Amino acid sequence: MNIDIKGLVIIVGNFGSGKTETAINLAATRKKDGIDVKIADLDLVNPYFRAREARVFLESLGVEVILPPKQYMHADLPILAPAVAGIIQQPSELTILDAGGDDMGVTVLAALEDHLSKQKVHMLQVINPFRPFTENVQGCIKIKEEIENSAKIKVTGLVSNANLIDETTPEHIYKGYELLQEVFQATGLPIEFITATSHLIPKLEMDRFTCPILEITRKLNLPWTQL
Repeated sequence: MNIDIKGLVIIVGNFGSGKTETAINLAATRKKDGIDVKIADLDLVNPYFRAREARVFLESLGVEVILPPKQYMHADLPILAPAVAGIIQQPSELTILDAGGDDMGVTVLAALEDHLSKQKVHMLQVINPFRPFTENVQGCIKIKEEIENSAKIKVTGLVSNANLIDETTPEHIYKGYELLQEVFQATGLPIEFITATSHLIPKLEMDRFTCPILEITRKLNLPWTQL
C-alpha cells in the first residue's frame, strides 16, 4: 500500500517520538511519487532533530524547505519565517509543518490559528511506544490532549514510529502497530501509516498490517555523534 496523503499536514508528537525524521522521510517519499511538496520547520524548542538539518537532502529532491531567517538558523528563539503563513494560505499538493515536541512545542501553531482555521488540516500524532509517556494507550491519549489544547487544533490521525534506533527489531514494529490499534479503538482516530527503516522492511510480515509503511532512511545526526 502506498501513502496517499495530501494537503496541509502537521506532524506532532512528544519529545523523542521521531516526528521530524518521519516528516522528512514523508516529504521525500511523496516527492518521489511525483507530487509537489513543501516542508516548514516549526520546531522552535529542540536544538537537535530539526528538519532544517536535512535541508540539503530535501532540496536536492526538489522539496521546498521553509526555514527561519539565515541569521537565526541555529537559534532557539520563537522566530517564524513570513513564508510559513504564505504556504499555509497557498499550500502545495503536500505541505508539511514539522512542529516542536510535546504541548510546549506546538504553541507556535496557536499563533498561526487565523491562517490554519481557513484550511483543511491533517494533524498526525507520531507515537513511539519506547519513549516515556507513550508506552500505553492512556499515555498516548494524554499527550494527544495536551498537544490539542496548546495547538488549538485536533489530531486527525495516528502514525507509529516504533524504534530503538539501531537496536530495533521486527517485534518492535509489531508492538508499535498493536499499540496504535488500541489507540484507534479508544479514540476512533485512523492509523495513517507506520514507519520502518529500510533494512527492516524485508524482514517484516506484511500481512500483519492494514496500513501503509513509510520507509525511513535516517537523515538526522544524533547529537552525541557530533561530539
